[in-house]
Amino acid sequence: MDDDQLVSLRRDLHRKPEPAWREFYTTARIVDALKSLEADIDELYVGPDAIAGEHRLAVPDETELEAWYEQASEYDIDADVLESLEGGYTGAVAVLRRGEGPTVGLRVDIDGLPRAEAEETSHEPAKMGFRSEHDGAMHACGHDAHATIGIGVIDAIADSDFSGTLKVFFQPAEEVIGGAKSMAESEHIEDVEYLLAMHIGLDHPTGEIVAGIDGFLAVSHLEATFSGEPAHAGARPEEGRNANQALATAVQNLYAIPRHSAGETRVNAGVIEGGSAANIIAEEARLVAEVRGETTELMEYMREKSQRVMDSAAEMHDCELEVELGAEAPSATSDQGLVSIVADVAGATTGVERVLERDKLGGSEDATFLMQRVQENGGLACYIGVGTDHPGGHHTSTFDVDEASLRHGIDVLAGAIERVSLEQSGR
Repeated sequence: MDDDQLVSLRRDLHRKPEPAWREFYTTARIVDALKSLEADIDELYVGPDAIAGEHRLAVPDETELEAWYEQASEYDIDADVLESLEGGYTGAVAVLRRGEGPTVGLRVDIDGLPRAEAEETSHEPAKMGFRSEHDGAMHACGHDAHATIGIGVIDAIADSDFSGTLKVFFQPAEEVIGGAKSMAESEHIEDVEYLLAMHIGLDHPTGEIVAGIDGFLAVSHLEATFSGEPAHAGARPEEGRNANQALATAVQNLYAIPRHSAGETRVNAGVIEGGSAANIIAEEARLVAEVRGETTELMEYMREKSQRVMDSAAEMHDCELEVELGAEAPSATSDQGLVSIVADVAGATTGVERVLERDKLGGSEDATFLMQRVQENGGLACYIGVGTDHPGGHHTSTFDVDEASLRHGIDVLAGAIERVSLEQSGR
């Protein structure tokens, strides 16, 4: 694929962003792009064949899925492919088999975010006519670029001296920490000996490559519902059991959980809502929160303490409590063996001006499920940062990527994959 084709594909995906498990058009468009490559894909698994569907996390309700499915059906895409994705079974795995050699995996994520995109002409997608066409959704984290890079890597490897098997995982639902586990539990990861994952930007400029990213915070989402008893707030306040009071107590005490000497911990009450009127004792209140830790064990420490805080808050205010655990992801570390290969390749790649051996993510990423699975099976895994100049921060309405970074990402990743093959075959 030449640079114009890459830009065209990335902009098409940018126009039609779809949030987690609703990547119907996106998956079908990726399939179309793979089938249009000059080199034949040996195996292509789509939708339910690409994932272990029972391990999907944070799946939206049927009404939401159906609305996005109907929207995708209006586009000029393969109807059979779209039909296979119904119900929110999105994503794909593409396989190239090129003789004897190692099995190398590449993971790229494909979902967008539920937020509106900037309309000002100073915003390049708006100025150049590829702003999101889907109200309230945009590619505010660069996953349109990730999917494009994944396809470009397949094309580059097919035309290289690579010997072995390449599997590219086009993963849905990263933004809700919901998709990687379903791929990590699938049969496709079982024989992967080397895994590369990547992200564009992360506050690194165009021309900069981070060979190995660490500092992934393990994360767990939870939703708590406090149930009490309604009453008239003026006439009979003593007859009520105030769910809002229980919620407020829980929120305050969540932030008072002691930090841990073993590493960084986080807690955030992201959604708090309850009650129906100023003069009614609230009978139900809802909290959506997350906990994080520098290690999986530290995340579990925070989750245990959070449960205790919420139990105590409910008991204090004579309310019932239901807690539902949501999506989660473990921590992970990039293996030095792959970091060294990526750094060496990046240093010799045209357009790359600076190589950092390592940096810390400081956030969470469910690619860690795949990294951990490969490492547990005795393989190596590495998470790579591809720098890009982005005018707005990740997840903001003005986020965009410098499209020159597409080629940088493809060349570094394909070069590293080919280097692994050469070193393993002793050539």
